[in-house]
Amino acid sequence: MDIIVLIKQVPNTTEVKLDPKTGNLIREGIESIINPDDQHALETAIGLKETLGGKVTAISMGPPQAVDAISEALGMGVDKGILLSDRAFAGADTWATSFTLGKAIEKIGTYDLILCGRQAIDGDTAQIGPQVAEYLGIPQVSYVYEIEKTRKKSVVVKRRLENGFERLECTLPALMTVIGEINRPRYPDVGGLIAACEEKAPITQWNAADIGVQTSEVGLEGSLTHVIKTFSPKFKREGDILKGNTREAVSGLIGKLKENRLI
Repeated sequence: MDIIVLIKQVPNTTEVKLDPKTGNLIREGIESIINPDDQHALETAIGLKETLGGKVTAISMGPPQAVDAISEALGMGVDKGILLSDRAFAGADTWATSFTLGKAIEKIGTYDLILCGRQAIDGDTAQIGPQVAEYLGIPQVSYVYEIEKTRKKSVVVKRRLENGFERLECTLPALMTVIGEINRPRYPDVGGLIAACEEKAPITQWNAADIGVQTSEVGLEGSLTHVIKTFSPKFKREGDILKGNTREAVSGLIGKLKENRLI
């Protein structure tokens, strides 16, 4: 089974802060990691390869330093990495990002399955996977937490719902987004990491021309949405002092709770 995994290098959001003046993320000095949900997608792909054979290709779109994420994926057991890096890709929204990834997948040509994490922790949109599937015109299943059976032309999976799960069979090729319950990602092998940092490492870099797109179709120029402002929500606590004897105070408290529909 030939599998493509879409991964993203993101800042560790437990350490991210906003510039109070500009509203922009302060990325300097912040550790970059593979998006956590994407690590589960990598583990799923590598596990399927170990069981069924085939190869796994990891694709990431980002600045040159995103090659570190691909190197880590190679250390986990991925066979090949592709980095989509071009200044023209900068500032892309989910639409432009999905288009760029879709064009890269079209260039690869043949595949059986595309795996993605549910969503990225720096955006939380959960849109990339479904949009890539829509662009490619292939079936998609989101929130997958178990792959029960794999057949030559289909897979049987369980997807998480709010109050249970849905079991379904999906024809291949298809795209699936996975959630953290599906597995526990392995640690990269030290030897694999060292090999991934060598000049002969199986990592290819493609720019806009390589995947056959115009700069007006990608990045900020090709985006349909634009972020106007980023800010931290401000919370203000308000309190009431209930006066009177105990009976009056309790009665007032119950009234307040009912008024706010808490009881």
